[in-house]
This record gives sequence, structure tokens and C-alpha cells, in this order.
Amino acid sequence: MSSREAVLARIRAALADVPAEERPEDVPVPRAYRRSHVEPGQDVVALFAERVADYRANVIRTDEAGLPLALAAALGGRGARNLAVPRGFPAGMLPTGAWQWHAEPLDVPELDALDGAITLAAAGIAVTGTIVLDTGAGQGGRALTLVPDHHLCVVRAEQIADDLPEAIGRLDPLHPLTFISGPSATSDIELDRVEGVHGPRTLDVVIVDPAPPEQL
Repeated sequence: MSSREAVLARIRAALADVPAEERPEDVPVPRAYRRSHVEPGQDVVALFAERVADYRANVIRTDEAGLPLALAAALGGRGARNLAVPRGFPAGMLPTGAWQWHAEPLDVPELDALDGAITLAAAGIAVTGTIVLDTGAGQGGRALTLVPDHHLCVVRAEQIADDLPEAIGRLDPLHPLTFISGPSATSDIELDRVEGVHGPRTLDVVIVDPAPPEQL
């Protein structure tokens, strides 16, 4: 018996008395920890923008009408011209101009030859300044946001959760989740920071605020 088979056999033995129809959510588990570190009345979107910027990411805030212009400004500032676009990304959201949009499917060599990738997000976490991707529509597979050197991500204000527990509650645990807190960065033994080793060197985040209410 292999080690894997031995571990699985022990798990099956431990679960032998569990009814087949029982689900994890049927078993109450006390959760006494603090669920949010956001202060009452605090602007969650502003906090998210601040924390994302702390990670050396560039943050742009706009509304729906100004979104294409904001995306154009972010791309123009990086000199990006050839970009990966995941399935399900709204075509009407893409800015017009000299950019070349490369639709999925794209293999790793193709992604490596591009300037960057543009995606939507599944959620944002204000306290940690984290973006969450779950490979849903407009987000692409993990390689799409890990191989190119630049990631431009669109996060809507209503997608931003206070803290991690709230964000997890909004996500499907069956989807592969990627948590992004700033550009890829690592430090060697001398504590010299190096960016871009394990993912994109540059992260731009465009936050889309809700449109202001119409004046009566």
C-alpha cells in the first residue's frame, strides 16, 4: 500500500460513521474570531485603494462612464500594446486605440510574448488590499495573470468586502482561488526586494465606483 492509499484509508475509516447525506454546512462550527477589522462607518473602498497602493500597485478610481478612458491611461502609462484578454471580458469595456487584444486560449509562450493581461476580479478585500480571482468570466486561467509582466485588473466597488471572512463567504469554494496582494515580490537573504519573479512585475487596479444618483 502506498503512502497515499494509507492516508486515504485512514480518512475513510474516520468518516465511516458519517451519514452519506451529511454536508459540511450541516455541522455547526463555532466561529468566535473577529470577522472584520474595519471600523464602523469607515469607507471600505477608500481603505481598499489605500492598502492596494501600499503594495506598490497603481490605483485608479473612476465610474462606469470613465472606465475605458481609465484603462487607456493605465495601459498608456506602461507602454503596453499587446495584451491578453480572457473569455467573458466585456468587449465594450476595452478602450479604443492602438492596442492589440489577444483572446484566450493562449499557451505559456504566447502569454510570455505579450506586454500584459487585462482582467476582471471575483472580489476585493479592503483590510488587506487583496484582489481575488476565481477563473470566472473575464478573469482567465491562472497562467494568464502570472506569466505576463503586467496585470491590469478591474474591481467594482460593490465587489470589495471588509475583510477575509466576508470575502470567503461570497466566493465559491469549488473554484480555484488566487489571492493577489500587489505585484509579485520576493526578498533574498540580504532583504533586497525583487519584483516579477513569481508573477507580474506591475499591477494596475482600476476601481469602478457606482454612478452618482440622479438629481431630481
